[in-house]
Amino acid sequence: MRGPLAGLRIVEVAGLGPTPFAAMALADMGAEVVRIERPGNRHLLGLDYDILNRGRGFVVLDLKSDEGKAAARRLVARADGLIEGMRPGAMERLGLGPEDFPENPRLVYGRMTGWGQSGPLAQTAGHDITYIALSGALHAIGPAERPVPPLNLLGDFGGGGMYLAFGMACAFLHAARTGEGQVVDAAITDGTAHLMAMIQGMAAGGVWSDAREANLLDGAAPFYRCYACRDGGFLAVGAIEAKFWSEFLRLAGIDAAGMPAQMDRARWPEARARVAARIAERTRDDWAAVFAGSDACAVPVLTLAEAPEHPHNAARATYLTRDGVTQPAPAPRLSRTPGQIAAGSQSEPLEIGALLARWGG
Repeated sequence: MRGPLAGLRIVEVAGLGPTPFAAMALADMGAEVVRIERPGNRHLLGLDYDILNRGRGFVVLDLKSDEGKAAARRLVARADGLIEGMRPGAMERLGLGPEDFPENPRLVYGRMTGWGQSGPLAQTAGHDITYIALSGALHAIGPAERPVPPLNLLGDFGGGGMYLAFGMACAFLHAARTGEGQVVDAAITDGTAHLMAMIQGMAAGGVWSDAREANLLDGAAPFYRCYACRDGGFLAVGAIEAKFWSEFLRLAGIDAAGMPAQMDRARWPEARARVAARIAERTRDDWAAVFAGSDACAVPVLTLAEAPEHPHNAARATYLTRDGVTQPAPAPRLSRTPGQIAAGSQSEPLEIGALLARWGG
């Protein structure tokens, strides 16, 4: 058995961002995923190798043609799941909506959108930044002067793709128990709001301000922020607990007796300035050596190129090389049925007849 989802067959309608991410996550865990690509639409991002498309093959079908729709219907009729990221109603107009497969009552139909299948904005265009803006998350991220988008990690992949994969995994369990499939309506706005549960709780409890760079976890606290080093690198400090903050100050060579009390918010600017001046005296790698192996919760901010080479990441094989490309390994790790990247060409399409025969029809 290859991964905990081995035996599941999923059809993915090619898209960008959260849909291929969800498909990658499911394929990494053993599901057999086949992507439907439109003619002439290969490599949507202009990449020769797209990590998000790893571990699965594809078929080229024109879903606007009768022949293409018929082939897609035959595939989905034999699948356990479908992933699509079109605007609401688009799959229905193609005759490939959730209600168009009565012969497959176990089908888990995964729908990925920014705004969801319903609501005033459901038919409106958007991207990660707009979805997380209306979820309340973007407002909380960045310096006091303006919000800063956290790449497209929070919306597309955190609030979107992972919630779609999780929702489909839940629906697969239900289908296995009852024989009933269902629609998974995964909206980035919903998922991002869900990710903000702890912050919402802190706000409700009066310990989170609606201002940026004014709270425990947004860079305001001297013990939870990044500091510039002498060489232009950065040190990330996350010494929230008092004992870790004390260890940080000790190793940094800062006199704790002369520092403001850790939770004296009124004096956080003063404490930040004191720590910043000290960290600026040495290089990033000097400080990395000072704090290595300690409970000071201080580590270097690594670049994308450096991260795979860090001893901890190397020891855990957090990254691997596939097709000559360094990329993250499947996650999380399962003790009995660990995920792995299946063989699947990103350049040669599968033959639809052979695929249908293998899938039983």
